[in-house]
Amino acid sequence: MAGNQKAKAKAEQAKGKAKEAAARAVGNESKEAEGRLEGARGDARQAKEKVKDVFKH
Repeated sequence: MAGNQKAKAKAEQAKGKAKEAAARAVGNESKEAEGRLEGARGDARQAKEKVKDVFKH
């Protein structure tokens, strides 16, 4: 299950960065903020998985 969560975190980060870049290109500030939020969600998920890995070993 942890591998699945790590992959989901990477996907969220990538999707957020893509959304943010596309929105910045067209000047859509609200979509840019959504992209940053999605990327941050992916960062948080990745951090959680790293903490779980530290305590697992």
